[in-house]
Amino acid sequence: MNAPFKLRPYQQEAVDATLQHFRKSDDSAVIVLPTGAGKSLVIAELARLARRKILVLTHVKELVEQNHAKYESYGLSGGIFSAGLKRKENRHQVTFASVQSVSANLDRFSDEYSLVIIDECHRVSGEDTSQYQRIIDLLRQQNHSLKVLGLTATPYRLAMGWIYRYHYRGFVRGSGDEQAKPFQHCIYELPLSYMINRGYLTKPELVNAAVAQYDFSAVAQDRFGEYAEKDVNQLLSKHKRVTRAIIEQVMELAAERRAVMIFAATVDHAREITGYLPDMQTALVTGATDLKDRDLLIQRFKQRQLKYLVNVSVLTTGFDAPHVDFIAILRPTQSVSLYQQIVGRGLRLDEGKQDCLVIDYAGNHVNLHHPEVGEPKPNPDSEPVQVFCPGCGFANIFWGKTDDNGRVIEHYGRRCQGLLEPAEEGEPEARNLRPEQCDYRFRFKECPHCGGENDIAARNCHQCKKAIIDPDDQLRDALKLKDAMVIRCAGITLSGEGSKLRITYHSEDGEELRESFDFSKLAQRNVFNKLFGRRLSGSQAPHAFSKVDEVLEIQALLTAPDFVIARKQKHYWQVQERIFDYQGSYRKADEA
Repeated sequence: MNAPFKLRPYQQEAVDATLQHFRKSDDSAVIVLPTGAGKSLVIAELARLARRKILVLTHVKELVEQNHAKYESYGLSGGIFSAGLKRKENRHQVTFASVQSVSANLDRFSDEYSLVIIDECHRVSGEDTSQYQRIIDLLRQQNHSLKVLGLTATPYRLAMGWIYRYHYRGFVRGSGDEQAKPFQHCIYELPLSYMINRGYLTKPELVNAAVAQYDFSAVAQDRFGEYAEKDVNQLLSKHKRVTRAIIEQVMELAAERRAVMIFAATVDHAREITGYLPDMQTALVTGATDLKDRDLLIQRFKQRQLKYLVNVSVLTTGFDAPHVDFIAILRPTQSVSLYQQIVGRGLRLDEGKQDCLVIDYAGNHVNLHHPEVGEPKPNPDSEPVQVFCPGCGFANIFWGKTDDNGRVIEHYGRRCQGLLEPAEEGEPEARNLRPEQCDYRFRFKECPHCGGENDIAARNCHQCKKAIIDPDDQLRDALKLKDAMVIRCAGITLSGEGSKLRITYHSEDGEELRESFDFSKLAQRNVFNKLFGRRLSGSQAPHAFSKVDEVLEIQALLTAPDFVIARKQKHYWQVQERIFDYQGSYRKADEA
């Protein structure tokens, strides 16, 4: 059966990348395509090519229906398993299902499936008890070689960052040895700017609000970056004039627009907004709206009988109204994923549509084209900086700081994100080996047993597997001893005499500890280079010093430890431990 649609070049590339990946690997994979790029067509083509049973999962009935319709447009027959659509069919080769319905009926899915496709896969949490994971675990019992493919426009989650580990362009997401990701590989990605520049999506006209904005900065967030409804309502109740002024501006700007979607913060907020809009042209949809009423209101909006559609967190995915050309965001969110999904509602093409006006009245400050996701900012002054790996040369992007000339003076990266090919392509033994992440660490904790370098949060050495002493335990034990001295190091100074280098550690309270390294002795020189030379300039430019003068010339680039522990000898204090890159419960010298 020939496909009724001719795939766009990038859609065909996504299909080809999937086939190529799963021919050589069973590792889970992700395809990243912007909202409006036609993920349902990619899914339909993959399902058409499949020879064995596959399951297509998503979280809302609208997407189940949409993906099923695209597949059946090929002249093929697929099943739907969704309580919301009142259909529970699972005997077809291809089944389109809601994750909730399958999870509630696991006994109906005991057949052998070859592939699971998850649409909007950024919703997969990676937790073993999640609905998605329970389904995957069950299907893996029937087929150990089960393939898992995710598709999304926004491959990240709050509190997790990126949902995959390895990118096909040769880098790793995340700078430390982090928690497991729900997916292993990103095998294809298309940026939003590509779609817009080539006319596949409408250009977003991003405008700063010309009237008063809400200020949600004082409202507490949970660990997922979201806000309690009670707190938001309390703040908004004090700013009714602001809401009225915003909606007056929205109506003024909407005079030359076809359709407006307004995203409210809470149900009470949405009702207030609706009250300021023309009654005959406005619909309000919330999670509590009766499903029949909701479908009717959405149809009236799509048929252009209504101009304004106000909603609270229910129309961010699975909703398609191409004539929408004005998005007003009146809700706060720290979720880049949610923000992009909201804006995406207005980027589909429609005849005569020139652009889509997007106004953020909640001060979310999300860069639509280059979202800052992954690791949270270490501090407000941080900015993305490029740091080359001294080991493999990969150009990492980390949070960091620069001087007035743009030079990196500090960064917070922990491990190089570069991927190294295991061997030359032609070598037979390399064919089944995966690329490995470069093992160079900018920040590291040394194993006392084997000397191996580990992530600063590691509990066990990744080389010898033995337990690494926890810095908090080191500090706690030292503080209990009468003959031990612990200082919070606020800086170091160096002096030299002949072959001897003296380091003075200064505490924030004015106390000092000193130690010397004799560079004429290889063992002492090696210890210094391991401690300080390896960490030179934040480990951007490690150096093996051979002379004291070399150290003194660039002493400003040496990294100081956060804590220094010494033990009392007869007439002096002997430095025993220097704790670098400390992360723990004790306050450091530079912290208030």
